[in-house]
Amino acid sequence: MNSRNVLLVTAFVCFGLIGVAMYLQHVLFLLPCPLCVIQRYLFIGIGVACLIGYFGKSPKLGAGIGLLAALGGLGVVSKHLWVLAHPGLSCGIDPLETALNKIPTATAMPWLFYADGLCENATDGFLGLSIPQWSLIWFVILGVTMIWLLLRKRA
Repeated sequence: MNSRNVLLVTAFVCFGLIGVAMYLQHVLFLLPCPLCVIQRYLFIGIGVACLIGYFGKSPKLGAGIGLLAALGGLGVVSKHLWVLAHPGLSCGIDPLETALNKIPTATAMPWLFYADGLCENATDGFLGLSIPQWSLIWFVILGVTMIWLLLRKRA
């Protein structure tokens, strides 16, 4: 499989993960917290970067941008897991949530980017792992994929 095809598949995976987030929010009524919303932005960022690499002249450029977004995602999800591991802490209604909900994408698409949940409530899980733990796994997989594409000799 060539690099462009890997980028395209990776973009579809990222947008599929956003579809899962929409299902969790709108069907299972799990409200996203500010850290969840930031993770959504980063998954979309990886997907868009992969599309840039797929359609652009340099697949490595897309992989590089995607890697930066994946690393950002690892940082955000690590903070989220830290909050979950320390009961009594919250990232709830705070300046981050207020600022995040004023970003134009949040006002234009609140069904996707509006944060109104609490970080410490993200313990509902699937197959024994919480949603942030699944995000961590996916950010690792996506980051390793981007590194593999960057280190790969052939395009």
